[in-house]
Amino acid sequence: MRYITAGESHGPELTAIIEGLPAGMPLSAEDINTELARRQTGYGRGGRMLIETDRVRITSGVRHGKTLGSPVTLVVENKDFKNWTKVMGLEPVTEKEAKMRRVARPRPGHADLVGGMKYHHSDLRNVLERSSARETTMRVAIGAIAKKLLAELAIDVAGHVVNLGGIEATIPDGLSVAQVREQSEASDVRVVDPTVEQPIRDLIDQTKKNGDTIGGVVEVLVGGVPAGLGSYVQWDKKLDAKIAQAVVSINAFKGVEFGVGFEAANLPGSKVMDEILWEEQKGYTRRTNHLGGFEGGMTNGEVLIVRGVMKPIPTLYKPLQSVDIDTKEPYKASVERSDSTAVPAASVVCESVVATVVANELLEKFPSDSFEELKEAVLAYRTYLKNF
Repeated sequence: MRYITAGESHGPELTAIIEGLPAGMPLSAEDINTELARRQTGYGRGGRMLIETDRVRITSGVRHGKTLGSPVTLVVENKDFKNWTKVMGLEPVTEKEAKMRRVARPRPGHADLVGGMKYHHSDLRNVLERSSARETTMRVAIGAIAKKLLAELAIDVAGHVVNLGGIEATIPDGLSVAQVREQSEASDVRVVDPTVEQPIRDLIDQTKKNGDTIGGVVEVLVGGVPAGLGSYVQWDKKLDAKIAQAVVSINAFKGVEFGVGFEAANLPGSKVMDEILWEEQKGYTRRTNHLGGFEGGMTNGEVLIVRGVMKPIPTLYKPLQSVDIDTKEPYKASVERSDSTAVPAASVVCESVVATVVANELLEKFPSDSFEELKEAVLAYRTYLKNF
């Protein structure tokens, strides 16, 4: 499975083309719209969420509620484009018109300045329009399809927030992936721990008053993944490495870890390795899951535990110093519409990119021209693993 996305933040629409989905997989626009709506929620979101109510149009690859095996095309309209038709128009314009909403003052922490330097843009809007987190809309749409595929194969995905602005949210022991999803969905800051909800809201409110932003850490759990996805035989075949790239590719994400992650540096090996067990009904399991479901770049049958850290959004309402690229004079950076935090929404995006990588790995390992063929192959493989 491969995909490509296109579109600018204030352009007419966002587009994605996905190739490699099996034929016969159930899929509807509502499967995708549900996930798009989740991306737009969360305490601390800004004005853009009041303008856009994202809805997808499927323009190819699906007929009568099932995929055809041909490329699937997704389109999401930017409703705000009506206010940007002159600024973002396709046709050549006069010099005076070209200066409309021109950006010459790069914002610290954004792609503005470096992107302008790389592509020789004198108007940094040409950079920020594509580098905007609006692009994650299509990755959530693609992730919705991936999650649909995984759910049909009895693989469950849940995302939630474990740290927002330094406030930690713990998970009670023994919760299933489904229970984590249910509890985080009921929270407007996407935490499983209800005792920290109000402190987090208060922190977000105070941060907004200060004209500042805050980041956090999100966690994605994937349950029901069979052992043996990924490979140890080559560096670029390791599944945890593929997931790490996908997570860090999300706008504003700066790091990723699995299981106990960086805490492993502070622990002896006896507290990190997961002892192997066997029982007739389950086959091989692990006593613990400190390694987050991975050994040697491969899934080991335990729940995948993936965490990503999101930096504070770099667009501040109390802007930082920058330099005008025309005059080279110091200047307070311009302000585009922004949120005080997008960490709760980022957990939805992170779910999507992790699900997409896992789904792609399944399609690579098993025959998948048709969805029935894929399901039969996965079921047979699960039986093989149990009897190994």
